[in-house]
Amino acid sequence: MTEEQRQVTVDGLTFDVRISGPERGPWVLLLHGFPVNGTCYDAVLPRLHESGLRTVVLDQRGYSPGARPPGVEDYHLDHLVSDVIGVLDELGIAYAILVGHDWGGILAWHLAGKYPDRFTGLVVASTGHPSAMRDALAASDQRERSSYIKDFIAEGAEERLLADDGAVLRNAGVTAEELAPLREPGALTAALNWYRANFAGDIKATMACPPVEIPTTLVWSDSDPALGREQAETSGRYAYSDFRFCVLSGVDHWIPQKAPAALASEIALRSTIF
Repeated sequence: MTEEQRQVTVDGLTFDVRISGPERGPWVLLLHGFPVNGTCYDAVLPRLHESGLRTVVLDQRGYSPGARPPGVEDYHLDHLVSDVIGVLDELGIAYAILVGHDWGGILAWHLAGKYPDRFTGLVVASTGHPSAMRDALAASDQRERSSYIKDFIAEGAEERLLADDGAVLRNAGVTAEELAPLREPGALTAALNWYRANFAGDIKATMACPPVEIPTTLVWSDSDPALGREQAETSGRYAYSDFRFCVLSGVDHWIPQKAPAALASEIALRSTIF
């Protein structure tokens, strides 16, 4: 099955997009997280295509070389949301199933909450609804799990993360192939700016997200060191339509790469109209 590589320009930024799958299949939009680009879904895509789904994989702001503005404020959540809607508009996609992992999951919650008419279903891997995360930070071990963020927003984080051939990221599970694009000039700074722009100042206001009113699945893995069960499972409080909580045993944070079959199955299930 052929894959079409497109460059889509939105507000002066050019995004790399990959489109593949059956031409008449329902659309699935897949959003990656930190610090990997859309290749994290490479093992998921064939399984979705076998289920009759047509996929759009977007290398997001900072990850597409043509969409790498220099300012920290350029990576505010409002811009990230607008990017996705703009890409869908440019591609002529009226609605899609929405999938996100890690930061892509945070973004997916906001997109589903703010643009429910553009998405027929939501599948998020690892990252709970921002309100559930807020609750978990106050009542569980999530604050300790999230303590790495202060290192990501600190000055000089780029040098520390790339030191010793990227040892910190490689020890966290990032592969050599995934690490390579981060060595491009400005690439890692842009990726870290997602944290710097949104986890400083009035974080509560920045991350405030409406409840989601479309059918939703949260896929969480019990060996994830960064994201605990409470922020995932209690996301159902903020999903007002059908909510499914799926637990993957023995899988770490990198669900798209480590459990592609399970994730693809949940996406395909969400695509089914009962």
